[in-house]
Amino acid sequence: MNNIRENVSLKELNTFGIEAFARYFVEVNTEKEALALQSVIPEAASVLILGGGSNILFTKDFEGWVIKNNIQGILTEIINEEEVVVKVGAGVNWHEWVLHSLREKWYGLENLSLIPGCVGAAPMQNIGAYGAEVKDTFDSLEGIFFRAGEKKVFRKPECEFGYRESIFKKRIKDFLITHVRFRLSRVPKLNTGYGDIQKILERLPHKEYTPEDVSNAVIQIRKSKLPNPEVIGNAGSFFKNPIVQAAFFEELRTRFGDIPHYSTDNDSVKIPAAWLIQQCEWKGKRFGNFGVHENQALVLVNYGGAKGNDILSLSQEIIESVRIKFGIILEKEVNIVF
Repeated sequence: MNNIRENVSLKELNTFGIEAFARYFVEVNTEKEALALQSVIPEAASVLILGGGSNILFTKDFEGWVIKNNIQGILTEIINEEEVVVKVGAGVNWHEWVLHSLREKWYGLENLSLIPGCVGAAPMQNIGAYGAEVKDTFDSLEGIFFRAGEKKVFRKPECEFGYRESIFKKRIKDFLITHVRFRLSRVPKLNTGYGDIQKILERLPHKEYTPEDVSNAVIQIRKSKLPNPEVIGNAGSFFKNPIVQAAFFEELRTRFGDIPHYSTDNDSVKIPAAWLIQQCEWKGKRFGNFGVHENQALVLVNYGGAKGNDILSLSQEIIESVRIKFGIILEKEVNIVF
């Protein structure tokens, strides 16, 4: 491979805008290049696969190999009157893929509009928003165990999808996703259960809502709450919404009144992490060149020049304050590079 570089800045490749350097850096644009990694990356070397850099916080330079996944392409594989299966390159921008699907009249991704990052990261995190998750439309994915040079297909049941979780975060190592298949509907099936979406739709002059209307509503909501990483460095939601047992939730309600919540399976309750953080008075707090966003307590921000450890330390203080006040330990959604 002739595209290997050394001591490469990653500042423009992570949405936090944190300055960090990769000891070795290689871009992968094809499956053939991914297979060739076996011959160039030493067995003992540490490896980080980077897509859009939208869910990562660097706290130091990376002394191993950073692989930038740029694999492109959108290919229709199966289509009938009701559904379509589409194979998408892992390096395709997620939001551009969502917009492409809507132009083609393929439905199911509209609630996931404007999520930053690339397609390959979507199943790893099982990204989700406004009542939808990637697993809802996921069919399968292809990838390469790059140390062994072996291809592998993972079907949906094998991926062990959970709340912002998958087997790729928990157990699968040294694996580069090359393509993801989505099974989308050719018949509109609107998901408007999220309250803010419904409020925006009700203001439209027409009442026969479309998936495009839902997508536009989601984009409007996200823009109103979340800072543009091109303007203010951030990685979107820094924390997961905690899920607690129903009995514990009832105890909390006796102490703190009407806590916003969502019922889930298995006699448990999901509580918005943003509400918990806001109750601990973190929303909008600024500490020089970093802080908590003024419109969304879930979002930690780099106003320019902050260090990764500044933001990590802030997240740990927030976690501790929520633990003390509510007895709930928040989990980080963002991946930390120590």
